[in-house]
Amino acid sequence: MSYSLQCTINDKVSACGVGLHSGENTTINLLPAKANTGIIFRRIDIADKAKREIKADYKNVSNTVLCTTISNEYGVSVSTIEHIMAALWGCGIDNIIIELDQQELPIMDGSAEPFVFLIECAGIKELSAPRKIIEILKEITVTEGDASLTVAPSSEFEITLDIDFENKVIAKQTSVFDANSLSFKLDLARARTFGLVKDVEYLRSIGLAKGASLDNAIAVSEDSVLNEHGLRYNDEFSKHKILDSIGDFYLAGGFIQGKFHANKSGHALNNKLLHKIFATKDAFRVVDNSLEQLIIINNSTSNTSYQPYTIY
Repeated sequence: MSYSLQCTINDKVSACGVGLHSGENTTINLLPAKANTGIIFRRIDIADKAKREIKADYKNVSNTVLCTTISNEYGVSVSTIEHIMAALWGCGIDNIIIELDQQELPIMDGSAEPFVFLIECAGIKELSAPRKIIEILKEITVTEGDASLTVAPSSEFEITLDIDFENKVIAKQTSVFDANSLSFKLDLARARTFGLVKDVEYLRSIGLAKGASLDNAIAVSEDSVLNEHGLRYNDEFSKHKILDSIGDFYLAGGFIQGKFHANKSGHALNNKLLHKIFATKDAFRVVDNSLEQLIIINNSTSNTSYQPYTIY
């Protein structure tokens, strides 16, 4: 398979599961889409077909409290999209229709792995159109309190992410994901969302975490992880934050080529960075991987032979 061409899935595939925050059971259908469609969420529970669709786009982000929510001009929204977005990035899917019959995506096991499995079951189909690459040309930084997020020019895609929690189980962690040398499926996709046990009662009182359980999240007490089998990675907490970030960054509408450094960042800062990148005209350029473009780029100092994942 060429990494320079857009991809979709071969066949329809479906799954169901509970929403992490809503607690509602949701069925999703993943459908193939034509080249240049992008990623479209379709709320089939909305009666008016003209109002059902929401494009996966950073400009459509409407809420970033504990998850990423996107909305269309009619106020129809879809939430907790970051894990499936990360899976689509990791599997190199440019075009897809995601149907769902509730407002929130199912959390599955709290990671991107079940969505990777669904995509692999459906199969990946290469299309004839060139893939869209967003090449970072200058360093951009956004901050919020003591949190910061920076992206700088690079010939690859790489994220270094630092977290620092008062909880001694999570504490300080740093993880690095380099798409050129690591496997998305093996090294990142299995990292699960996590939460502090002491916060659950409050979150449920404000309408969040209604579907949270040991089956779909890492539960952390003051001194231990409560899940029977413990952690999947030694640095699973920071790895999951990288997973979330990748899902959020894929709302750029293409594969970003750049080097990220995140410190205590989250969904809000991820979206803030995308807005600043696209508001800064000399910070990026959009390159497609057509043969003509590759010849032009390879004769310059840039390199756009972008590989979004190594999956095996």
